Amino acid sequence: MKQLKLTFLFAAFCLTLTLGGQTYRHISGWSQEINDRIEDYLNSTLTMNVRKVAVFDSDGTTFGQVPHYLADEALYRYADVVLKERKDKEAREKLKILDRMVKDGNNVGKPYVEDRVHFLAGLSPEEIEMIGYECYRESYRNKTYPEMKQLVANLKEYGFEVYILTASPEFLYQKFVAEEYGIPVTNVLGAKCVVKNGITTGEIIPPIPQDDGKAHTIETFIKTRPLIVGGNSRGDMDMLNESAGLKIVVNPDDVTVRGPEDGPMSGLTVKSYWEKEGAIIVRCNDVRDPNVRFHTEEWKIRANRANPK
Repeated sequence: MKQLKLTFLFAAFCLTLTLGGQTYRHISGWSQEINDRIEDYLNSTLTMNVRKVAVFDSDGTTFGQVPHYLADEALYRYADVVLKERKDKEAREKLKILDRMVKDGNNVGKPYVEDRVHFLAGLSPEEIEMIGYECYRESYRNKTYPEMKQLVANLKEYGFEVYILTASPEFLYQKFVAEEYGIPVTNVLGAKCVVKNGITTGEIIPPIPQDDGKAHTIETFIKTRPLIVGGNSRGDMDMLNESAGLKIVVNPDDVTVRGPEDGPMSGLTVKSYWEKEGAIIVRCNDVRDPNVRFHTEEWKIRANRANPK
């Protein structure tokens, strides 16, 4: 009996150590109420015997998208700096693709998103990686949201796998996103293409993490329902609704009233919809740096709305 009691006490002690091993660190810049909600939820996951996964959108959720998406800036910057100096057939064909994208104008539409992959086809994954990385270092290095980095640090403390999704070409984002957030490059998922003999092709591997494709990407490649999902736009609605726990929405639009094509969001702004759904609404500073030249602007691609905190 005495031995049984000692065994029980030892097991209880070990459990206490296990549950007490995680320490939540206050996220500066967000209110105490928001911190309390996040901390309470993370503590509720301590005894869960499941894969603990958090999934976040990329542009506008983990780093700034003002005045332009990094994917666009990377491509138009590459065209200005590299392609316009060349006279070969490949350069001319790539510039034609950009002209088509400019004429399209809808840089969140499926054809435009696919054309980003087509533009980069023929380069190696390493070359594409460096195009994205150099663009980030030159124009976006101060646009990673510090609050989101603190959130991800807390998630790691609580044993979460963290994934970041983008509709942009996967190779373009993997290096800088993985470096900034300290996650494996394989946890940065984007538009995928077939690679043959070390060279990328224009053959796209579905699903593209765009609109409902983000939810399908979770099912296809992450293969579990996430406990936490974060996004910022109408395009993240399907992904956010995959969350089995917290939904975190960054800088949601409160100006545009969505139409019938937006399903359950019809008649509401993005912000009012997620407030109704009980999501955590957070603010991160996303404004233009006047000292940075944006090539995208010179190609007359529409700018994203600023979100001063």
